[in-house]
Amino acid sequence: MASEQDIYEEHVLDHYEDPYHRGLCEDATHAHAGNNPLCGDKVHVDLRLDDQGRVAEAWFEGDGCVISQASASMLIEAIEGKTIDEVKEFSANEMLDLFGPKLTPNRQKCCLLVWKVVQSALHSPVGEGSDEEEDMSSSFGGPSLGEEQ
Repeated sequence: MASEQDIYEEHVLDHYEDPYHRGLCEDATHAHAGNNPLCGDKVHVDLRLDDQGRVAEAWFEGDGCVISQASASMLIEAIEGKTIDEVKEFSANEMLDLFGPKLTPNRQKCCLLVWKVVQSALHSPVGEGSDEEEDMSSSFGGPSLGEEQ
């Protein structure tokens, strides 16, 4: 019988090898990109918000470690259909719980990168401000869990 840790590892690898909505959303209303300069992880998130204030579609692109890319897939899948307020209220601790396996503080930054980018994307309408593809202003040494907003 598989241990709980084995199940989590399989779940993580499933998201890494067969990610949910990896790619770009052609009709995105909001987008943002960020990176973790300490390890090289990069994530770009596209969101299409509907008139009812829900995430109608969520997509991601990125490069990085298994943790950063699997957590991106997990979060993108989890936020579709949620209201904007529900996504804003989703905490860093909830992101770590969604990921599953316990991570060291340095590896938590890999997991939390996509969470930070999604939070920023909610405030980044497409076509307003800087070019989302080039804007890596969400460079992320990562918040400690006590710093989350």
